[in-house]
Amino acid sequence: MRRSCFRYRPRPFWPSQSRHSSKHVYRAESAMAAVNKTAHSFDKGRLEALLSRRFFYAPAFEIYGGIAGLYDYGPSGSSLQANIISEWRKHFIVEESMLELDTTIMTPAPVFEASGHVARFADWMVKDTKTGDVLRADHLVKNVLAQRLADDEEVRTGAAKPLDPAAAKKKKKDKTPPKVQLEPEVAKEYNNILAQLDNYSGPELGELCRKYSIRNPDTDNEVGEPTPFNLMFASSIGPTGKFPGYLRPETAQGHFLNFNRLLDFNNGRVPFASAQIGRAFRNEISPRAGLLRVREFTMAEIEHYVDPEDKRHARFKEVRDVSLALLDRHVQVEGSTSVTTMTVGEAVDKGVIANETLGYFMVRIYQFLLKIGIDSARLRFRQHMGNEMAHYATDCWDAEIQNSYGWTECVGCADRAAYDLTVHSKRTGQQLVVREYLKEPIITEKEVAELNKKLVGKTFKQDAGALTKHIESLGETELLKLKEELSKGSVKIETTEGKSFDLTPDYLTIERKTSKQSTREYTPNVIEPSFGLGRILYCLLEHNYWSREQDVERGVLSLPAVVAPTKVLIVPLSSKEEFDPLVAEISAKLRRAGVFSRVDDSNTSIGKRYARNDELGTPYGITIDFASVQRRTVTLRERDTMDQRIASIEEVIATVTALVEGTIGWPEACNRLPAYDGVQAVD
Repeated sequence: MRRSCFRYRPRPFWPSQSRHSSKHVYRAESAMAAVNKTAHSFDKGRLEALLSRRFFYAPAFEIYGGIAGLYDYGPSGSSLQANIISEWRKHFIVEESMLELDTTIMTPAPVFEASGHVARFADWMVKDTKTGDVLRADHLVKNVLAQRLADDEEVRTGAAKPLDPAAAKKKKKDKTPPKVQLEPEVAKEYNNILAQLDNYSGPELGELCRKYSIRNPDTDNEVGEPTPFNLMFASSIGPTGKFPGYLRPETAQGHFLNFNRLLDFNNGRVPFASAQIGRAFRNEISPRAGLLRVREFTMAEIEHYVDPEDKRHARFKEVRDVSLALLDRHVQVEGSTSVTTMTVGEAVDKGVIANETLGYFMVRIYQFLLKIGIDSARLRFRQHMGNEMAHYATDCWDAEIQNSYGWTECVGCADRAAYDLTVHSKRTGQQLVVREYLKEPIITEKEVAELNKKLVGKTFKQDAGALTKHIESLGETELLKLKEELSKGSVKIETTEGKSFDLTPDYLTIERKTSKQSTREYTPNVIEPSFGLGRILYCLLEHNYWSREQDVERGVLSLPAVVAPTKVLIVPLSSKEEFDPLVAEISAKLRRAGVFSRVDDSNTSIGKRYARNDELGTPYGITIDFASVQRRTVTLRERDTMDQRIASIEEVIATVTALVEGTIGWPEACNRLPAYDGVQAVD
């Protein structure tokens, strides 16, 4: 016998509400026409509490007290990083046809001796003169001056009272620096210093500490002179201790040492690029900024090999009209941080960006960061100044992302020229060069000097080598002059070492010869984009965190579906067995579609379940209710708007799959699926 029709009646879902009443009333969340993500100012404390509560990451070895600069990623953080890496692979390796590598972490010392890392891969550190605490010198200067400027702003705006000298005497034991109003000239000096901070050498940082009385903020003690500290972790290979090694601070050297194999794999053709994702290690002096300053991290690096005489890029025309926010070195040296927005084509044409290949990769970096959810308004490219340039680079731009700690370098894009291949070739004696067969041979005429080696050796004995070296070093003009003098009978030659030789045509002949060159040999230059994935991940979390307008405690991570740890939440309204087949069916269909989903069948209210997964960044939710069992209809919820749509299981799965793949957006999904008004009929 057929039962009378029972209707589900809507009202908004909030975490405090029950899952359903004894009368099976389905309380649906009301759709929001517009989402106000800026109703509440950003609160880093709330975000950090969320990340800890949902175990995105946590201090490593926490139950042993932890070690600064080392973190473990939990399920959500691991999935988020894996999805960022997956998208990075598609965006760069697949789309740019790169050759992927996976090289070793432990590296013999001679590799880093040749590359210059043993001698120059260092930061400047200072020590507290009383406690011995170690601080990174440039960070100390930055933090102290920035705090003084912030205090000055508070005093000027009335948010804080200026320092009362009488009150200050009573608070000598308080180590917190008082808020002081700065003279305009002093504030200007501070801003100028901060604008070009990365350009200061160690001794100059020490002078700044003395001139501006910069002390350890934790103790108010003076600090000593800056000294260099090498950031590589030293180790040894094997049981004897005779083979020193290092944990790699970058993946790049593994690319360069395999250059000949990579070139052969690419059929001897340049340009080409190799790519690698892996762990790197840097023994940071005082890591204090969460994931932004760590001692072990994941990098993604590209080494793009180009002809030094032709740094054009075949696909540059595709990106030349893309605009970037640029902060060039000249602006910084003048004490300013004002960015200029211009197209990358204009920047290359004007020489602001050195070449097309460097500019092309800067745009590709920009596009990748936006795709995964970085706010374009908080992204800029800053050019390195002279003193901060890495020892191997001729030009370098950092993609810097603004966050609660300031502007943070997250991607470096450097022109390493031929430095690395040249130094490794010199150290090992292995040629790391490209041999290019010319379509049309180059025919040249030049003066060629030939020594009678037998006679030279017999006459000049141990000095024969010096004579040979000198003759080989002479250019065309010098050879022509020497040839003319030899035609007169004899010539006297003096080397740079001060040795002299009297030569006749019996010892030396100079003739004009024609040569045919069918190949060109050169050491390629390298353009290197280098990504710090942990820094990008943290900035991504900050940029996408906000609180519901009606409840500041209800945080949301608006992660794009492409990187969200879980794409779809499956929410059965009841734990009754009759729901199990539908839950299993929907889960299986989503798996087959390649959409990662989770089932939340906990006993808490549906509102709390959705709120929990809003914090995890899950973009979509499928709700299975009593009508689903009878009519095979389910609702699809969008995270940010909380809007819900209703359709058959098949239609909803097809729509959410398209949403996750990025082929449609939520507006198009709304055109496909009717709005859910919270009312469904159940027989």
